[in-house]
Amino acid sequence: MGRAASALRRPPVALGRRIRRATHAEGAGESGLGKLIELHAVNSAGDMLITVALASTVFFSVPTGEARGRVALYLAVTMAPFAILAPVIGPLLDRIPHGRRAAMAAAMLARALLALTMSGAVATGGLELYPAALGVLVSSKAYGVVRSAVVPRLLPPRISLVKANSRVTLAGLLATGAAAPAGAGLHLLGEEWPLYGAFAVFLVGTFLSFSLDHKVDSAKGERPARLAPVPQVLPVPGAATEQRAQQAEQQPGPRPGLRTVGVSVLSALFANSALRCLSGFLTFFLAFLLREHPFHGMGAAVSLGLAGVAAGAGNALGTAIGAWLRARGPEVIIVCVLFCALGATLAAALLYGTVTVTAVAATAGIVQALGKLSLDALIQRDVPEEVRTSAFARSETLMQMSWVVGGALAMALPLIGRLGMAVAAAVVAAGVLTAVRGLVGAARRGTPHPRAA
Repeated sequence: MGRAASALRRPPVALGRRIRRATHAEGAGESGLGKLIELHAVNSAGDMLITVALASTVFFSVPTGEARGRVALYLAVTMAPFAILAPVIGPLLDRIPHGRRAAMAAAMLARALLALTMSGAVATGGLELYPAALGVLVSSKAYGVVRSAVVPRLLPPRISLVKANSRVTLAGLLATGAAAPAGAGLHLLGEEWPLYGAFAVFLVGTFLSFSLDHKVDSAKGERPARLAPVPQVLPVPGAATEQRAQQAEQQPGPRPGLRTVGVSVLSALFANSALRCLSGFLTFFLAFLLREHPFHGMGAAVSLGLAGVAAGAGNALGTAIGAWLRARGPEVIIVCVLFCALGATLAAALLYGTVTVTAVAATAGIVQALGKLSLDALIQRDVPEEVRTSAFARSETLMQMSWVVGGALAMALPLIGRLGMAVAAAVVAAGVLTAVRGLVGAARRGTPHPRAA
């Protein structure tokens, strides 16, 4: 009996050791990054379990017309308020730099309790489901903002920021891939069971948040980032000139955002906003389009699965490419991914079909991952250290808002494949027009910076 128990226990223990070696490699264990990687995997798994439960209730359980109405209601009740709350998340978290671990734990615990709340309403799809879903969404994005701000604090000497972020993201993708079939299996037991699973996962995440290194809560040398320009001080004769200049520089600007960032970072923000808007648009538009008009010779479930797998594989591939590139020439990378996305969406608009739409889904995953990693590298390179953490928080908030806008745009369109791909191309074209000139100009100037390790 003891030998049998030992034999059964051996494979999970061996798997756990391998995972721990991977997450703690290259100094990540000593710096504390390894624990953040594991925490993000737990977070991603919990979010996927909630997604499975909501998708089965809001999307799959009713006819297409009714499902679209439910999702429109979901957008109105959850994402519209989130679009109002999102700009507050970054500034609010700036006020608690000494409580980042507690903030991450609170985001985990809130989703655990909200998952239990939703378990009672998921079967009926009642209106009480939507406020709870809004709470889950806000908590999830708050966690994402804090995570982006925390990574620079846990960076090992031998790993660049872009590589660290790619490892965190890849861990989340792997956990999502593992949680999806687990959630489907739990759903077979009952519609509320994926939410019970999410409750348990987020409860684990709550305790893991406090296991992060204490330097996560350190705010030494940090200042809130602002978008307003530094007030200009005209030269005034006298000994008080330097003192007046210092006081003006310390005076807060009229509105919050990203201050002391160059053209590269601002252009990269515009580009990534377009790419994230494209992601939100494709998520909702393809979900309904392929359910109503699946690929030729395929059922709706197979068509949706093909598009989902393509997007997930593209995201993982983009993350791997980003780690391999080591943030060399991030401006050039962002320009390249913008034109790749534009080419793929234009091809799908002109030659709509299984191959082109699948290619669009895969391309969207690749370019979103590469664009975000390149943006992180530019913030690391060009934003002063004392405002870098705040810059990460605010950029993440902007990305999430862009995803919301893309989803709302998809819900407003009729289910016409060529039209949707044309609108997707227009979204990317807007990013090209607003970002490419600044990125190319910055790349030509060749801003000197320390090479990422």
